[in-house]
Amino acid sequence: MISNSNVTLGDRLNAYETSESAVAMFDGQGTVVAWTKAAERLVGYSAGDMVGRSTARVLPFSEEAPTISAFIEQCRAQNGWSGTTAVRHRDGRMLNINLRISMLRGQDGTVRWLISVTDIGTLSSEAMDGSVREALLTRAPIGIVVRDPQLRCTWVSDTMERHDGISRDRRLGRQFTDVLPGAKAEAIEAVMRQVLHSGATKVHQYRMWPPTSPRQEHTMAASLFCLQDADGQALGVCTINVDVTESRQALERLAILSEASTRLGSTLDVMQTSQELADLAVPLLADYAIVDLEQSVPFGEGSPVRIGPMDGRLPAFRRAGLASIHQGVPESSWMRGESVPVTPTSPVTGVLRTGRSHLEAILDTAPGTWIDEDPERAQKIRENSMHSLMVVPIRARRVLLGVALFVRTEDPVPFQEFDLLLAEELVSRAAMSMDNARQYAREHTAALALQRNLLPRRLKGGAAVEAASRYLPADMDHGVGGDWFDVIPLSGARVALVVGDVVGHGINAAATMGRLRTAVHTLADMELPPDELLTHLDDTVQRMAEEDADAPDLTRTVVGATCLYAVYDPVTRKCTMARAGHPPPAIVDPQGRITFPDLPTGTPLGTGLGVPFEAVELELPEGSLLALYTDGLIESRDHDIDVGMDRLAAALAQPDQSLEDLCTRATETIPGQAPCDDVTLLLVRTRSISPAQVASWTLPSDETAVRSARHLAACQLAEWGLAGLEDATKLIVSELVTNAVRHGSGLIGVRLIQHQVLTCEVFDTNAGSPQLRRARTTDENGRGLFLVGQLSRRWGARSVSGGKVVWAEANLVPGVPKARACEGAAAAEAGVSEVRRDVVVPAVLAPHVAAQL
Repeated sequence: MISNSNVTLGDRLNAYETSESAVAMFDGQGTVVAWTKAAERLVGYSAGDMVGRSTARVLPFSEEAPTISAFIEQCRAQNGWSGTTAVRHRDGRMLNINLRISMLRGQDGTVRWLISVTDIGTLSSEAMDGSVREALLTRAPIGIVVRDPQLRCTWVSDTMERHDGISRDRRLGRQFTDVLPGAKAEAIEAVMRQVLHSGATKVHQYRMWPPTSPRQEHTMAASLFCLQDADGQALGVCTINVDVTESRQALERLAILSEASTRLGSTLDVMQTSQELADLAVPLLADYAIVDLEQSVPFGEGSPVRIGPMDGRLPAFRRAGLASIHQGVPESSWMRGESVPVTPTSPVTGVLRTGRSHLEAILDTAPGTWIDEDPERAQKIRENSMHSLMVVPIRARRVLLGVALFVRTEDPVPFQEFDLLLAEELVSRAAMSMDNARQYAREHTAALALQRNLLPRRLKGGAAVEAASRYLPADMDHGVGGDWFDVIPLSGARVALVVGDVVGHGINAAATMGRLRTAVHTLADMELPPDELLTHLDDTVQRMAEEDADAPDLTRTVVGATCLYAVYDPVTRKCTMARAGHPPPAIVDPQGRITFPDLPTGTPLGTGLGVPFEAVELELPEGSLLALYTDGLIESRDHDIDVGMDRLAAALAQPDQSLEDLCTRATETIPGQAPCDDVTLLLVRTRSISPAQVASWTLPSDETAVRSARHLAACQLAEWGLAGLEDATKLIVSELVTNAVRHGSGLIGVRLIQHQVLTCEVFDTNAGSPQLRRARTTDENGRGLFLVGQLSRRWGARSVSGGKVVWAEANLVPGVPKARACEGAAAAEAGVSEVRRDVVVPAVLAPHVAAQL
């Protein structure tokens, strides 16, 4: 069976297959009987010069065959001859040629010889790649047919029968269309007539299914030469036929792989790469292709799936790539993104177990096979005439990423081994891109998780401020950077506001930022003033730089940073700020007037200049808007910082809008312009605590202070309607005032603040911080702070001018005190004794508490 194809495998095949080759015929006595224009161009002799003359004129003879008759006998004994030799051109120069002599048989057993000559000295590298050229230069089988001007076969080589299955007796004396009628044969004969008419050499390709392998399509290339007599008239046409199937397949594979190198892995997205693989395979390799990934691969999460025994547990897959020659992909029961089940006996399971590809050239769709395990899939296979299948594992670094399936429906030719090799090469290239994307997804997920854990998830401003924020990293690929912000609750209803900026971007800057944020939290818990906190933070950054210098083999971390730290007190409405090389905050009053306060700039953290930081205290009206930001918000490549500050001021000039809306307005950039630095914005709207929610007293430092403090606290709680907290609060006040009397020398201050919690504060002139210790059973003192810790949510101390403040917080709603949740905190063996109503303490403290009450 033969199919004509006028589409060549590329310009190389047309341009180089025959341009440096020539043919001629001679008879049994060595006399030239036909010549070609190609031979004349090669050796310089025309048909008039050679036809009727001996081939000895151009062919040299060896010692083994010193005469033409001896040479012919040698060719007859070997059924032809081939080799490399030198011949003299008509102009006298020597040509390095490859000579091949093939035997042709005619009617009545007569013999002719066809000489094919190729000048290998002038072959280009591209010409050497030609299929016909390669066949002429080697002993690869070629089929030869010589026809007269009426296109009747007059001579034929024995090899030709193996090409098309037509015997010599059936072919001789007949035209091609006589032995193989049809439009395709007529097209080939039309090319022969063109050669006879023009005398030019042509290459024609056609497809056929030879009788030796009727199920496998072969591609043939026919080089056609016009044979001339001594007068230069056409004697006939010579056709040299070469099976170029493997060469065609190789060229197609190279073309597909070349295209794959440009189309696969265009993004770091495994889903997109999977779709690119499917799109590339259809229709170049298959009529229908799917790519199913192990479900954790697109997200870079989960444990890797290893190839090997499944132990009855099959991995879950998700469809990632889908392509078909039919619109709408009717062959697939699952769309992209959907989970795909795997049945125990399907070829996919075998591929997962062995790690080897599966080729099912003829897909068995008979009832009872593996396809019937899934009725819906079986219906799709039969409805769409799927007849040939390849399953290729997608793996990288011994990890299974998924499987790729290739199916033929319309193309009647089954998949063969070379198709599987091509599919495996395509999948291998895609797997490298997928593995890179998987690693990126894993790192991206880890980076985002790191960023989420390093930055506050929810801003808690308490009674002091309402807060909102925006964070836009310059490294949008990884989503991490060195900026950080925080709203940290402090004692006395106060709140700390902080914004910082670590030099650089990416994961190293984020890691350094996390360390600095942790340090700020620790220092904030110590209730340090802003200027002192920045001094300690500067020491921390310098130590980080020194640690980095001591480890030169490690990747250098980012150590430079700027920071702005502020503490706002809603009782006094005063905000104390200090900055270390950071941009100043923007303050918007309730009327919309904007100022950038003139704060001392301070040196960036880690410079080691030793310049002290300075703090400034401002009083803010209730409802003021405070904007803390990093320089990425106000700086750009095209404008100076003043333009950015003006733009920020304009965005914040409407304080009546919600904080979220103001954040959006302030962080909007010029359309199409990506930020060149991390952008962070923290917006807070200040609140104040009414004087009616604060009660304070000054007491003398003597034995009357404790009783007075208990009485004043009880009266104030009754006024606030918090009588349920009286007993616990009196105990806390008693212990704190007792310590103040014992360790201080001046007046004692007591303050109660009712906000989201009840805060009790006691001031004394001793600057030393109180220490919690564990008292022994025989000790008479040392249990006071332990009792405070049991009865309060939290407690602590902070330094203030002239002394310190010890504070404790209690929930406003009476409930089970902390002692019940901290069983055994004082003595593991002690029981629990109820002293008054809901005040529950360890029994070891009961006498002490009773004495206070």
